[in-house]
Amino acid sequence: MSANRTDGGGEGSGGRFTEFLQPPLLAVAVLTLSYLSVLAHVTDVVGGTGSLVLVAAVAAGLATVLGRFLRVRSAVALTTVLLVGGLTAYFFSVPESNRALFTVGRVLSDTVALLTGLSVLRLTKAGAWALAITPGPVFLSWYLAVRREYGWSVLVGGGTLCFFVLTGDAGSGTTLVGVLAAAAAIGFETLSVRGGWAAQLDTLAVVLAAMVVLSATLSVVPGGAAQPLLENRGAVTVESSLVSSNDEVNILGSIRLSPQVRFSVQSNTPEYWQTAVYDRYTGGGWVRSGEDQQLSGRLESPPGSSRTVVQTVEARTRMSALPAAWKPVDVDGINENVVRVTQQGSFLTTDSLRENESYRVRSEVPQYTSEQLRRSGDDYPATVNDSYLQLPESTSDRVRQRAAEVAGNETNAYDKAVAIEQYLEAEKEYSLTVQKPEGDIADAFLFEMDAGYCTYYATTMVVMLRSQGVPARFVSGYTTGEQVGDDRYVVRGLDSHAWVQVYFPEVGWVTFDPTPSGPRQTAESARLTEARQSQEAGVDTEETDPESQTTTPTPTPSPTTGNETNETANGTQTVNPNALGQEGGTNSNPAVTPPPGLEGVTGTTGETEDDGLPSLPSRETLGVGLALMVGLAAGARRTGVTGRASRFVWMVHQGARQDPVADTERAFRRLEYLLEREYRPRRPRETPRAYLRALSKVGADERIQTVGAVYEKAHYGTGVSAEEADRAVALVDELVREELPVLRRL
Repeated sequence: MSANRTDGGGEGSGGRFTEFLQPPLLAVAVLTLSYLSVLAHVTDVVGGTGSLVLVAAVAAGLATVLGRFLRVRSAVALTTVLLVGGLTAYFFSVPESNRALFTVGRVLSDTVALLTGLSVLRLTKAGAWALAITPGPVFLSWYLAVRREYGWSVLVGGGTLCFFVLTGDAGSGTTLVGVLAAAAAIGFETLSVRGGWAAQLDTLAVVLAAMVVLSATLSVVPGGAAQPLLENRGAVTVESSLVSSNDEVNILGSIRLSPQVRFSVQSNTPEYWQTAVYDRYTGGGWVRSGEDQQLSGRLESPPGSSRTVVQTVEARTRMSALPAAWKPVDVDGINENVVRVTQQGSFLTTDSLRENESYRVRSEVPQYTSEQLRRSGDDYPATVNDSYLQLPESTSDRVRQRAAEVAGNETNAYDKAVAIEQYLEAEKEYSLTVQKPEGDIADAFLFEMDAGYCTYYATTMVVMLRSQGVPARFVSGYTTGEQVGDDRYVVRGLDSHAWVQVYFPEVGWVTFDPTPSGPRQTAESARLTEARQSQEAGVDTEETDPESQTTTPTPTPSPTTGNETNETANGTQTVNPNALGQEGGTNSNPAVTPPPGLEGVTGTTGETEDDGLPSLPSRETLGVGLALMVGLAAGARRTGVTGRASRFVWMVHQGARQDPVADTERAFRRLEYLLEREYRPRRPRETPRAYLRALSKVGADERIQTVGAVYEKAHYGTGVSAEEADRAVALVDELVREELPVLRRL
């Protein structure tokens, strides 16, 4: 760490401005911006980026002013006040019903969870948390940098960035930039103290390259963002994604369908088997916010009329999700202590179900008619408005405009949803082979992509509805599966799917599915046929084996009508189980593309569709490769390898011809270097003629005398002809070739 070198206040404004152009200070500024970019993303998603910029600017300005006279101990105390004050403000910004969860044990548990992969975006009031946490590290890090305590400044800023790396919110690009900036700040400070940073630039380049490569290839802690230490904190793995409810969903590129059987269901009606609900849209995917609670008693039924659906689910592979029809209210057959309830109302478990284990779940499925949904109005609960109208601040105006063009003329939420659902079904093609777009998924799908699969359709529909003031959310799970008997269904990985739920007052959440059903079933059927022909394992059970069983088409719930009730002649309402559409096909597996986290898997291999073209490396990979090459080049220069290599090339290659005199002089310099390595260098005041004669006496080749004579004539005499110059060059080439093994050893 550097000593305190704060100067007095006698400098002019120009001198003070120059201080802020010092390389170490600029590097600290880049490090600060790297972790602020993470917080900016959080506030972009939930709102408040302008406030974040203001808070960060005030904290940095305060540090700049106080850095000249405030003692370090006082600055640390002020930082503590900023952090405590910010977190206190965050505590009171959280809904009162959630404050009871802020026990010491729960806070410690959540802190550990954050450090092992829980995204900041999962926090309740994540924007308020970002604003609360920003002033402390910005103030202290910049205060120390202003005082030229760059080591301590990097410790504060780097620690903050490391925190976001552990939560999984800092991407690889942000991490690389932060690591480079931290290393540069320390390196520039050290080199400037020595008075020659430019001369040591190659050393700094080697250090930076090593840090970049290590940060990109080594895991920071066990678990990390990809494998949290705590259970149910968003572990994203290939096979477990099919049977677990992850905290976060990232939209993928090209995918394949998995034909393996996951579970079977005994149910009195066919339904979509829901596993997870996501409320917070990030632009590139979805996050499930809020705290999970341990199941304690029966959950509330939907606000309106409902019918009871009892399901017995048997695992056919290891599962950590609890698929169930919406809305699940009770579960048994599984230890209640390991069952959790998400803030969105889904069940999940902290302990995986083993193969052949089963549980029984009771769901209260909402009952409604189209007219009832049209009349439901827009008197939404505050909690619904707060969570399910959220859109990133960066959502483009053209997305909002397109949503208004499609549904703006409709007067109620139901007709808006139907209009958007039908628009997406008609305007976009269904395909499993797509390239993941850069930027906002909904914007890209609407304006840049011709085709996509369920996650693209569902994401875009939710965004369009929210832009029209209609609460909606993204749901993942499985479609009904293959019907193998009365009220019995077998569900495969290729039945995984993503769809949309829209909220209606006095009814609750209602399912819509904008993904075209016909192409989905075609893709699913083709994959299942391929798997059976290639005799892949786990594709069929005794009930589904096509050689021994004859199955009937599976009725699959039509998203917008599957739970409707029909008016009878006497005015009573009855459930119409076959207002349940067949989703456009007769195949017994009405499922489709795997949804976020549920897609992109064939068995356990996670293969993706191959279009025959080599895929380009990611920008992060290219960046790491570039850093590695720069580091290797700087290391070679530092160790003299590049100098020796360039000298070797110069030795063996005369280069392009110029004029005879220049060619002769260069040939003689090559000869002189060759003789220096083989015998000795020419001594001061020793003439070329005397040098060559002396070496001839100790065994040097006589051809050196001929070259020396041509050189004397060119350098000291009247010049030489082209033929003489060519002769000298040719003789030197011969001598070099004969001595090449010696040069290699040297």
